[in-house]
Amino acid sequence: MPFVRGEFMRGVTTGVLLLSLVGLTACSSLGGGSRTFQSQEEGGGFRLFGGGKKSSGPAGGAPTIGVNGYLWRATLDTLSFMPLASADPYGGVVITDWYVNPEKPDERFKCTVYILDSRLRADGLNVAVFKQNKDATGNWVDAASAGQTETDLENAILTKARQLRLSNIG
Repeated sequence: MPFVRGEFMRGVTTGVLLLSLVGLTACSSLGGGSRTFQSQEEGGGFRLFGGGKKSSGPAGGAPTIGVNGYLWRATLDTLSFMPLASADPYGGVVITDWYVNPEKPDERFKCTVYILDSRLRADGLNVAVFKQNKDATGNWVDAASAGQTETDLENAILTKARQLRLSNIG
């Protein structure tokens, strides 16, 4: 059988693609245990393929990444008291900067909200809250935030999104 370059290159390309996907899958897994701000920046909080679901356009055209507009607006409204570091409406990620409560100047919080779906659903939202406390030397040290804080923020965002949707219908 003569050597056919096209078939050989197709096999090499397929092998490289599969190896790359296995590597990306290994990198995107979320580890267990408590999350800190540093662990999120090291790759523990971002998943390459989990940032949004694809939906087809209105005319059945090319797929686009979309997020729910009500969840997006409700997220910005709910977190409006915190300084905004980054907001990506196409990827559905809102990242706040550190917020220090004037009543408790020795602790600060940072939030990251992932809008994962284009539908208004409770499982289409993921909130991560990071907390730091000031130690005796004045340095900020990671601390565990209460898990209830994330749940309370998710519920507040979902409630606001439902209110926005109902006000838009009526």
